[in-house]
Amino acid sequence: MFDINDLSGIVGKHLVYTYDNGWNYEFYFKNETTADYRIHSGIVGNRWVKDQRVYLVRVAQDVYKVSWTEPTGTDVSLIANLADKVFHGTIFFPRWVINDPKKTVCFQNEHIEQMEAYRAEGPTYPTEVIDEFAKITFVRDAGRDNEEVINCPASELPANFPENLK
Repeated sequence: MFDINDLSGIVGKHLVYTYDNGWNYEFYFKNETTADYRIHSGIVGNRWVKDQRVYLVRVAQDVYKVSWTEPTGTDVSLIANLADKVFHGTIFFPRWVINDPKKTVCFQNEHIEQMEAYRAEGPTYPTEVIDEFAKITFVRDAGRDNEEVINCPASELPANFPENLK
C-alpha cells in the first residue's frame, strides 16, 4: 500500500512530454500547490506560465494527478505515471481560445488581467476537449521551488534542450 498524502515522489520533478497528437509540453511540479509549465508546440505553442495554483494528488504508487483552471477559463487535468513514463491530459478549452489561440501565446503572468477580460468576453461554449495520451521523454529532479526551471519561452531554449540539462 502507498501513502496517498506523500507527494515527495513528484514534487520537484521536471518533465517533458509529447502528446500523441504531436504537441510538446514541459511541466515542473514546483511544490504541493504550485506548478510552472511551458508549451513548446500545438495551438498555444510558446505560451508559458509560472506559479499556477494546482490541485495535486497521488492516485497510485507512482501515479499523480494535477488539475487547475487557468485565467483563460481553460480547465486542465493531467495524470503522470512516472513508472511507465506515460502521461494523460484532458484539456477543456473555452471556445474563445479555440477561435483565436494566439491571444494566449505569451508569458501569462504578465497578462492575467487581459486573459480574464478575454475569458469574460467569450464565447465559452462549445468547449473543445482535447483528451490525449503522451509519452514522457525527459524526467529530472530539479528540487522544490526552483525558479530557474521554467524561466523563458520555449523559443529561447537552446537547440539541444532538454539534453543540455542532464
